[in-house]
Amino acid sequence: MNKIIVVVGMCGVGKTVACDYLESLGLDRIYFGAITFEKLQEEGLDVNPDNERMMRERLRKEGGMGVFATLNLPKLEKLVKKNNVVVESLYSWDELKIVQEKFKKQVITVSVVADKELRYSRLAKRDVRPFSRDDAIKRDITEIENIAKAGPIAYADYFIDNNGTIEEFHQRIDDLLEKVNNE
Repeated sequence: MNKIIVVVGMCGVGKTVACDYLESLGLDRIYFGAITFEKLQEEGLDVNPDNERMMRERLRKEGGMGVFATLNLPKLEKLVKKNNVVVESLYSWDELKIVQEKFKKQVITVSVVADKELRYSRLAKRDVRPFSRDDAIKRDITEIENIAKAGPIAYADYFIDNNGTIEEFHQRIDDLLEKVNNE
C-alpha cells in the first residue's frame, strides 16, 4: 500500500526543500497551496503576501477549515493509487483530519522545524516569494491564530530538524525514510 507523507511546518523551515528532495527520490507530489494561486489568477490579483492571506482566509471562510484538503482529495486519491505521495502545504488541523480519515494508516506526518530567526533569514533570501522579516512575523501569527496550523505540526508522527546544511537535512530525510520503510 502506497504512503502519503505530509510535510508540515512553519513558513521558512524547509518544507519545499524537503518536498523537492522527496520528489527527486521518486515520490509524486501534490501542493495543496496551488489552489490559492489558481484562485488569485482567476480573479486577476497579484501574488503577494497580503493577497495570498486574503484568499486563503476567504476560501476557508467559504469552505471551512478543511477546504484545501477537500478540494485536493480527488487528485490525492489518483496519485496514491500508483505511487507514494508527498503533500506540501497542508496547514490546518481540519485538513489533516480529512486526509487521515480518508487514507488512515497510509498517512505519515513529518514536521520540519528550524529556529525562528533562521527561518526569517531564509525567507528574506529566497528567490520565489521572498518575505521581509515583518511579513514573515505577520504570516506566522496569522497562520497560528486563524488556521490552526500548530496542530498538525505538534501532532506529527516524526520531526526533522533543519537548522544545519542542506546535506544534513537530506540525510535526516533519508534516515526517516529508512525508518518508515522498515516499520
